[in-house]
Amino acid sequence: MEQTISLYPEDQKEMYALLKAQMKAVLDGEHHVIPNLANASALLNGALKNINWVGFYLKNQDELLLGPFQGKLACVHIAFGKGVCGTAYSRGETVLVKDVHQFPGHIACDCDSRSEIVVPLFHRGQVVGVLDIDSPLLARFDETDARELEEIARILGNSCDWAELPGLQ
Repeated sequence: MEQTISLYPEDQKEMYALLKAQMKAVLDGEHHVIPNLANASALLNGALKNINWVGFYLKNQDELLLGPFQGKLACVHIAFGKGVCGTAYSRGETVLVKDVHQFPGHIACDCDSRSEIVVPLFHRGQVVGVLDIDSPLLARFDETDARELEEIARILGNSCDWAELPGLQ
């Protein structure tokens, strides 16, 4: 099996600093939601270690609909308030789950996932979607991940023209 070497620093703070700088550079001057989220998922997938899925679910009428992602096949529709993604959306706050098997109502799209973090995306004070990241490791995510991913979500929220998504109205 071929191994790839990460170009990202081992230090978590340095890695996130580089990732945020790259995110800003990739999004600079581009406002289309889908390509921005596609590039964001690729950047996150390349930077974050020990993850098996990273992507977005976007508000579409009265549910969350699968958006750009990196990883295995995923659930397409998630009801508000259901699973980790629907819970983060409904609460409007980050949900960090150290063991998905202990989360009531967890939606198992990939049986290899053991921990998860979901960060809401905001535009003009409204939740427009969520960033979802899964890991095959228990307790993969911590408060630093939460804080840094919330900053990345702010960058995305401010960089995209969310009005182009018809389901948001």
